[in-house]
Amino acid sequence: MPDEFRGRYGPWGVIAGAAVGLGAEWARQLAARGIDLVLIDRDAGPLAGLAQSIGKEHGVQVRPVTLDLARPDLVETLRPAIAGCDVGLLVYNAALGTVASFLDLTAEHLQAMLDVNCRGPLLLAHALLPAMAERGRGGLVLMSSLSGNVGSAQLAVYAATKAFNLVLADALWAELGPRGVHVLAVQPGSTRTPGWLSSQPAGDVGMGLPVSDPEQVVREAIEALGVEPVVVPGEMNRQGAEALGRLPRRQAIELLSAVTARLIPNFPR
Repeated sequence: MPDEFRGRYGPWGVIAGAAVGLGAEWARQLAARGIDLVLIDRDAGPLAGLAQSIGKEHGVQVRPVTLDLARPDLVETLRPAIAGCDVGLLVYNAALGTVASFLDLTAEHLQAMLDVNCRGPLLLAHALLPAMAERGRGGLVLMSSLSGNVGSAQLAVYAATKAFNLVLADALWAELGPRGVHVLAVQPGSTRTPGWLSSQPAGDVGMGLPVSDPEQVVREAIEALGVEPVVVPGEMNRQGAEALGRLPRRQAIELLSAVTARLIPNFPR
């Protein structure tokens, strides 16, 4: 299985937003399948620790790259770090998951969210996919979210950026599948990551909703890669998404907003 996976999606994988949470879990599970890794994050300390532990445990090559994915010269800055790497898989996990009232956000932060959540995956995909299509193998994983299906209070911009990634993945799945490149959008629900935990009300973590672990999300995503254009990890999440999709849109917005309005804002007023 590792040799087959490496032959299809290796030898190198690039993970954007890799230091903690889902990104770190992607790194661990891909390394276990024999993929050499370029790990990108702006938090140098956690990134270096992760790279060292993964390289030691799995015996793969790991290149940690400390880089702000919002910078305008993102692709040009990354190129030296991936020089000589035959990249067969790009996982774009990075996101500014800001919880806040839309009117409380600054114009500068709105731009940063667009740069990290939309511009980053668009440009990295545009830079790395041509070689995969030329070889006739490879993969692209865009981490969307169930919040990208319906807008809700305090998540206006975040949800809109996740909708962007979902639709982008849909189109690239249709365009690149015939050329041998597998594209997948992953739509997790509530997942135990440091960012998610920081938004939860005291004494009511999860607010009664199903909560996944990163290991489950990544495992189901890897199983779906090359099979489906989109995956919603977790049976309860899949049932919830289907039920929400059957509601009139106004009701769906109101139902979700009753939950997300209780989240703890992480942007100062």
